[in-house]
Amino acid sequence: MDIKLFDSELKVMDVLWKEGDGTAKHISEVLKQEVGWNVNTTYTLIKRCIKKGAIERSEPNFMCHALIPKEEVQEAETNELINKIYDGSADKLFAALLNKKKLSTNQIEKLKKIIKDLD
Repeated sequence: MDIKLFDSELKVMDVLWKEGDGTAKHISEVLKQEVGWNVNTTYTLIKRCIKKGAIERSEPNFMCHALIPKEEVQEAETNELINKIYDGSADKLFAALLNKKKLSTNQIEKLKKIIKDLD
C-alpha cells in the first residue's frame, strides 16, 4: 500500500469501514459524537483522504466510499511498526506483545491455532 494515512484520517476511514458508504454529513455526525470534532475538521480530513486516493466521492449528498480495505491498512501499519521498532523482525514484535500482556487460556489457544495454521 502506497497511501500513508495519519491517525486522524484513519478515524474517518474507520467510520466507512464500520458502516459502509456514507455521506460526509453522516461521517461528521459520527465523529462529532466519538471525538468531538466539528464539521469543518471532518470535511477537511475527508478531502485529504480523497486527495490521497483513500476515499471516492460521489453525488448526490457528498457520498463517500472507502477505496482501500481496512486489512490493507492494518498490514501496511504492522509492517511499518515491525521495520521501524523491531528491526524487521516479526518474532521480536510477537515476543514483546506476549511479554507485556497476560493472556487468557482462550487467547493462548487462538494463537497456537494461528501458528499451527501457518505451518
